[in-house]
Amino acid sequence: MPSIAASVGGTPRPNRITINEMPNHLQRRSTGLDTLRALAIALVFTYHYMVFVSREPTFGWVSVVGWLGVDLFFVLSGYLIGNQLFAGMVRGEQLSLKNFYARRGLRTWPAFWVVLALYFLFPAVMGGKQPPPLWSFLTFTQNFGLQPGTAFSHAWSLCIEEQFYFVLPLFVLIALRVGGGRARAWMLLAALLAVGVISRAVLWSAYGREESGQIERYYPNVYYATLCRFDEFLPGIAVALLKNFHPGAWSRVQRHGQLLLLVGLAACGAIFYGAYNFYYIDGYGYGFFMSVFGYSLAAVAFSLLIIAAQSPVSLLARVRIPGAYHLALWSYSIYLTHKAVGHVFNGYAQAQSLSPTTTAVAVTLLSVMTGAALYWLIESPFMAVRDRYFPSTFAAKPLLPATARP
Repeated sequence: MPSIAASVGGTPRPNRITINEMPNHLQRRSTGLDTLRALAIALVFTYHYMVFVSREPTFGWVSVVGWLGVDLFFVLSGYLIGNQLFAGMVRGEQLSLKNFYARRGLRTWPAFWVVLALYFLFPAVMGGKQPPPLWSFLTFTQNFGLQPGTAFSHAWSLCIEEQFYFVLPLFVLIALRVGGGRARAWMLLAALLAVGVISRAVLWSAYGREESGQIERYYPNVYYATLCRFDEFLPGIAVALLKNFHPGAWSRVQRHGQLLLLVGLAACGAIFYGAYNFYYIDGYGYGFFMSVFGYSLAAVAFSLLIIAAQSPVSLLARVRIPGAYHLALWSYSIYLTHKAVGHVFNGYAQAQSLSPTTTAVAVTLLSVMTGAALYWLIESPFMAVRDRYFPSTFAAKPLLPATARP
C-alpha cells in the first residue's frame, strides 16, 4: 500500500504540545499531502467494499473507480521517497543504505507482520480463504502471478512499494557514480515510463480481450504486475526532481498552484471518467487506451495535485479538511486491515439482517478505528525506535559539496 506508509514532509501541524516535544514522524506534515493521502485510502476503501462486502457500487461511481486510490499512493511514494533522497543529495550528504533500509523496514514491516500473522493464524476469520505461501509475503513477491480473490490479496501493492523502496536508492547511488547531470535523469525517467507503457501494450494484446480466451490472466499479468505498474512512481519522482534540482522552475510553478490544482482536478476527472466507462467494456474486455496509457496518465494527473498541494496559493495546501489529517496518519494501518474488518462485520450483519446502510456505516467506522488502534499500538512505537536509532537516511560524512547538482 506512503506512499501508503511514507512520512509526509511539509509545514508543521499545529498541536497543543511544542514541535520539539513531538516525535520526528509527526513534526513535519503537509496539509495538502495529508488530504491526498486521505483521498487515496477513501478511494481504495470504497472499491474494496464493493468487491468484497456489498457486491454492488455502494458508493456509486466512486466505488467503480476507487481502485485508482492505489495509483495515488504510488505517486505519493515516488514523490516522498524521491524528495527525501534528492534533498539530501542537494545538501551534499552521503546516502546510507543501511539507514535507509532500516528506516523503511521499521516504518512498514511491523504492522504488516502483525496483520500477516493474523491472516495465517485465523484465515477463516480474516478472509475465509487460505492466503498464498508465507514466503511470498516475507519476500514481498506475493504480487507475482497473484490470482484475484485470495486472502490478503491487497498486499500486492505493498509488495510493489517495497520493491520500489529497495531499488530507488540503488539507482541514486549508481547515478552519483556515473554522473551525467539532470538531463540524463530526465531521459531515464522518460525511458522507464516508455518501458511501462510498452509492457502493458504487449501484455494487453495477450490477456486484455475476451476473444483471446485468456482474460482471466489480465490481473496476474497486468494489474498486479510490477513491470506494468512501476511507472506510476515516476511522475512522483519527477516532481521531487523538479523541486530539488530545478529550484528556479519550482518556484515559478509554485506561484501558479491554484491553476495547477484546477488543471490537476480536470485531468483526474477525465481519468475517472475513462476508468468508469472504458476500463472494462462488457463483451470486449479491458479497454486498450485505459490499459496501456491510463495507468500512466492517472499518475501524471495525480502528480499535478502533489505539486498544487505544496503551493501556498493553492486551496489544496491552505484548506484543512476535517478528519483528513487522521485518515492520512492511519491510512497504512487502515489499508492493511479494512478488508478483514469488512469480512468479519459483513458476516455479523447478514446474521442480524442489518440494513445495507447500517452495515456500510459500521464497516467504515470500524475500519478507521481498527487502523487507528494498529497505528498507535504498532506503527507509532516502532517509528519512535526508528527515529531514535536511525534518525537520518544519510551518513554524517558528506559525499558532495553542498552546492552540487547531479
